[in-house]
Amino acid sequence: MSVNKNIRPFHTVLVANRGEIALRVLRTVRRMGYGTVAVYSEADRHSPHLGAADRAVCIGPAAPAQSYLNIDAILNAARMTGADAIHPGYGFLSENDAFADAVDAAGLVFIGPSGDNIRAMGNKAGAKRLMQAAGMPCIPGYEDQDQSDETFVREAERIGYPIMCKAAAGGGGRGMRLVQQASDLPAALASARSEARTAFGSAELILERAVSTPRHVEIQLLADSHGHVVHLGERDCSVQRRHQKVIEEAPSPAVDAALRQRMGEAAVHSARTLGYIGAGTMEFLLDAEGHFYFMEMNTRLQVEHAVTEAITGLDLVEWQLRVAAGEALAFAQQDIQLQGHAIEVRLTAEDVPAGFLPQTGPVLRWRPPSDHDVRIDSALLEGGEVSPHYDSMVAKLVAHGRNREEARRKLLSAVRHCVLLGLPSNQGFLADGLSDAVFVQGTGVHTGFVAERMGLPPAAPMPSTRTVALAALAVQAATLPCDAQGHLQAPTLAQGQAMGLLQWGEQRWQYRIQPTASDPVTAWQVQCTPQHAESEPISLSFTHVQWLDSARSTLAVECDGLREQVCIARTDTGVHLFHAGRAWAFECPPLHRVAGPEAGSGAVLAPLTARVLQVMVTPGQTVQAGERLLVLEAMKMEHTLTAPFTGVVCELLAQAGGQALKGTLLLQIEAEAA
Repeated sequence: MSVNKNIRPFHTVLVANRGEIALRVLRTVRRMGYGTVAVYSEADRHSPHLGAADRAVCIGPAAPAQSYLNIDAILNAARMTGADAIHPGYGFLSENDAFADAVDAAGLVFIGPSGDNIRAMGNKAGAKRLMQAAGMPCIPGYEDQDQSDETFVREAERIGYPIMCKAAAGGGGRGMRLVQQASDLPAALASARSEARTAFGSAELILERAVSTPRHVEIQLLADSHGHVVHLGERDCSVQRRHQKVIEEAPSPAVDAALRQRMGEAAVHSARTLGYIGAGTMEFLLDAEGHFYFMEMNTRLQVEHAVTEAITGLDLVEWQLRVAAGEALAFAQQDIQLQGHAIEVRLTAEDVPAGFLPQTGPVLRWRPPSDHDVRIDSALLEGGEVSPHYDSMVAKLVAHGRNREEARRKLLSAVRHCVLLGLPSNQGFLADGLSDAVFVQGTGVHTGFVAERMGLPPAAPMPSTRTVALAALAVQAATLPCDAQGHLQAPTLAQGQAMGLLQWGEQRWQYRIQPTASDPVTAWQVQCTPQHAESEPISLSFTHVQWLDSARSTLAVECDGLREQVCIARTDTGVHLFHAGRAWAFECPPLHRVAGPEAGSGAVLAPLTARVLQVMVTPGQTVQAGERLLVLEAMKMEHTLTAPFTGVVCELLAQAGGQALKGTLLLQIEAEAA
């Protein structure tokens, strides 16, 4: 394939992305001595990536379509600042062929592959046909132009169930559905089309046979404009939820030197056939017998590129820049040596027990583990917020060790010390995954690991008695005076007794806190009485209670000879705390408040802030348990809400096209009379 793109030296790079992605790219661009330009939406006016660039240009409102996906606005920002090269980062326009073409047409250097390369690989159906022609093994499936349901039903029978229904124009798990039987196919097609249209602007789908318990393994490629192509080994991305990667590592525990060579040679040959230039990734499914099948090619830098950098010692952004400037690769395949092992986790703002629903809201505390030997890529700010307009990933943590166990141990310790308070995250879920016995062993991991080992969705862990008592103490400590060293001061005994209520999910505790005379320090007796029969009352005594900072965010306590620190954020309605390696959020309802609606009340609430995409019922309609009621859309993902039981829709408050805040009542179902 011929390649048509501007390849020449440049002096100033505009990074057409945001947040931690922009920060990561800018770090290398500045190190190499180039001028730097950042762009930002109105919602990102205070983002750290602005300060990492020489200049920054506002390119529009918060909505991505009006800012980070606005090609004209980005090109105008380049003209305003004199930038003569554009790096797209990853996500947004990084795999948009029209953007690459527009950058070239404007006389600028696009730091990535050509528009032709992106076009060739951007559609899964076309990419699969090209790879088959190049001799690449591919999964049996259907990828032709006829998109009728009748054709998909017929082709699915030919392929054999289970099958994967995928968006032809995209990746990242969006527009992807696993279909186990023929009766489920029509609904899967409708849902996948809708999500694909929202995420990628195209409703085209393909079908593929579902491979049983595969591993997701990808090969990192680098290619220059002089005909040199090398691979940098593989990454294993098998730990996934909602078809999106959560934990990645390099090299793969399932790939030996011989398999690495076969996969690498196939990827290099295919890239050379395409006339590919730049960094790219060939993604494969690897079955238990060691057979690999092409899935797609990502014509950009990957989120997980850091693990490859760790084991090769190469800066992939640096080589993107060098290749775009016309330099030849300074190494051959035999020069690439893999050193040690690296593992990465993606920290995301999401409600794991609710099915990994993305979350938005204020960041009350953000304390990444700065004293651990890990790389942290993040643009999160304490006091900022996670916006509903963009992806819910807030940080990447990467550990490198001499071997896999050393890397895993380092990363697990770092994750257990990573504090994010104010909104739910997958921090505890990541720690559980890294410490799972099958993950520790390594070779038994596959793409169904999360469902098999942790549950879909994973159950929420219960807070320990110590955590509950500390939450009650934190509520009281936030209002009491302290001495110059931060030690909590007891009120007079007449005023010293405090009472209140804590709620975590459906669990409630009534607490009583009493300071008691103790020499030489005050002891705080905390009693928590559960309002659910299955739990025992709690009674703990805390001493040496001390705030360690003027902001009252870190509280040190001693109990039963054990001294520990707790990170705390108090709000008007509750208290957030990080204790024993996990974040906890407790509500503090008034003591007189009557218990809220039970799960069986028939109140269907919005599980996240989202747009109402579709309403499938009307007032007065009888619905069956499990029947689809509404479809919400947030962060380019669809979320279907179903009836909790059989009954009648007695109230409908949602309408298609409207917005729903998290916790909003969408509709009410009344159980049918017995």
